[in-house]
Amino acid sequence: MRRPRSRSLRYRLALGMGLAVLFAATARTEDKPSCKAETFGTGQVQAVLDGRTVRLADGRTVRLAGIEVSQPDEADSRANNAKLALEHLVFDRPITLMRLGPETDRHGRVVALAALPSASSQTVQHTMLAQGHARVAANIGDFACAASLLAAEKTARAGGLGLWANPYYVMRNAEDPAGVLAVRGRFAVVEGKVLSVREAGSTIFVNFGRRWSDDFTVTVPKRNERSFTAAGMPLKKLAGQHVRVRGWIEERGGPWIEATRPEQIEIAERGHD
Repeated sequence: MRRPRSRSLRYRLALGMGLAVLFAATARTEDKPSCKAETFGTGQVQAVLDGRTVRLADGRTVRLAGIEVSQPDEADSRANNAKLALEHLVFDRPITLMRLGPETDRHGRVVALAALPSASSQTVQHTMLAQGHARVAANIGDFACAASLLAAEKTARAGGLGLWANPYYVMRNAEDPAGVLAVRGRFAVVEGKVLSVREAGSTIFVNFGRRWSDDFTVTVPKRNERSFTAAGMPLKKLAGQHVRVRGWIEERGGPWIEATRPEQIEIAERGHD
């Protein structure tokens, strides 16, 4: 028995719409930027100097780009844990160096993403982050690579691994300015709800409280606003959002972080990691 024409037409329209949605979703996935760091060298690791620094057999010193690790004078032995973890990964092994921002720092050290030849799709940084031995740094220089590193960090944070098992390193609460100031002069990750976003002169103020003299604030140089917008992080739309901010804690009245790169700010709705 033939299907009525009207039902057949509705069926074709529904099928067409379903395929259109599927193709659109596929296109969005394929269009999503990925971290494509350019290889610029290789080397054999001769020594591990600390949790993010190695010396190669040819004498070069390599600083692992994109991560922060504990310092020896911080809360406990986790700085040594990071060094041991890095030794386990790379000591006496060849590594591939990939560019992520400037190739050297002001001290003449090579700065790079590093990968083992046997796991070129997974950098040493990703492994250190996923194991909880490091946190994603404030200045990555590549938004797609930052997203990949943040995903690795999230794995450890959700599992309470490594640094994330220690109250000294866990997320600081923007509603507790004194708690944020407790790590003044150090790298930290602060989470809270943005109350307002204001502009004054050459600075944009992302406010987490009503009193700038006491409450946590994030400042963004006005000249950097365009890069935040281009990365899908329009600053003026942050008001009312629950966000996670990473950077160095300073004191200007209350605690504050200067954000110069969009990857320093993540949308982090309350109740979600």
